[in-house]
Amino acid sequence: MNSLPEDMENALTGSQSSHASLRDVHSINPTQLMARIESYEGREKTGISDVRRTFCLFVTFDLLFVTLLWIIELNVNGGIENTLEKEVVQYDFYSSYFDIFLLAVFRFKVLILAYAVCRLRHWWAIALTTAVTSAFLLAKVILSKLFSQGAFGYVLPIISFILAWIETWFLDFKVLPQEAEEENRLLIVQDASERAALIPGGLSDGQFYSPPESEAGSEEAEEKQDSEKPLLEL
Repeated sequence: MNSLPEDMENALTGSQSSHASLRDVHSINPTQLMARIESYEGREKTGISDVRRTFCLFVTFDLLFVTLLWIIELNVNGGIENTLEKEVVQYDFYSSYFDIFLLAVFRFKVLILAYAVCRLRHWWAIALTTAVTSAFLLAKVILSKLFSQGAFGYVLPIISFILAWIETWFLDFKVLPQEAEEENRLLIVQDASERAALIPGGLSDGQFYSPPESEAGSEEAEEKQDSEKPLLEL
């Protein structure tokens, strides 16, 4: 007799848990899914992703850092005005650093136009800038006389080369994969919203009615009273 209430309580608990799981399955809220879709679409329309913004900031840093090094080089080699006239007006491929500065400007314009303005989702623009930068710097290092002009003959080409390849790595391994993951999440959310629209608006608690514990206790008491009646009659 003592095992009967425990069995009934376990059955009631199992039924309640199964009913709760069913309610969780059917309690998909299409409003929340649509709000998430709108947030993704609003991000696509009004702005760029955080990782792409970081990439654009690094491209800007590339230009500013190379410009700073070039200005320092102008100031070290006899004053900015005289050296600027010598390197720009009297440009010489074999001894001038002006072309390395123009190379940084070229990278900045192409990458910002492609990945910030046009929001390109392909690697061809970064491949173009990196290939041009690498080829030009290799030719300049081999043919020019920069190494005989002090430390900047080493620093500017090496820094430009490293920054160009860091931009390539960052775009190829960070920007494009993360944005592809965000697109996949958007597709999953849209698919879930379409499925939620086909499901009825949730199941009510009345569809999963279970007798209260008091009724189970009263039935057990009645059975116990019926079993005790023959004993009283005797």
